[in-house]
Amino acid sequence: MTKILFVCHGNICRSPMAEFVMKALVKKEGLEREFFIASAATSTEEIGNPVYPPARRMLQKHGIDCAGKTARQMTARDYGQYDLLVGMDGANLRNMRRICGGDRDDKLRLLREYTDRPGDVADPWYTGDFEATWRDVDEGCRGLLAAIRQGQA
Repeated sequence: MTKILFVCHGNICRSPMAEFVMKALVKKEGLEREFFIASAATSTEEIGNPVYPPARRMLQKHGIDCAGKTARQMTARDYGQYDLLVGMDGANLRNMRRICGGDRDDKLRLLREYTDRPGDVADPWYTGDFEATWRDVDEGCRGLLAAIRQGQA
């Protein structure tokens, strides 16, 4: 089983979008038993809060339900429990390294590493552009799934 943790600052926009997009992709491929997928925050700001309404609406627009998801903070223990910990931007990655005490097993990645457009996932908290975030997340998750299936993740 491949265990993936998607991570962003607050766990209310980008990382839950990635969590539920990836869950939908693996379900569509009939692979849901081969994956455990979750998301978390690097900060404590939004702990316990549900997915931000515009992010939830964007997922719903694409037929994806995220009901029941609430924000949680990533812990150092997560490093040992997941095969891949995938951040949404460089700041997330730096904070993930700090929380985990480094990356001794080379598990920390950025989502857009799995695309033809490496870089940060657009942060809709600041831009308000949930369409751009959707494109980045969808493309990243599709690329990540392809890389896993090819043994290159």
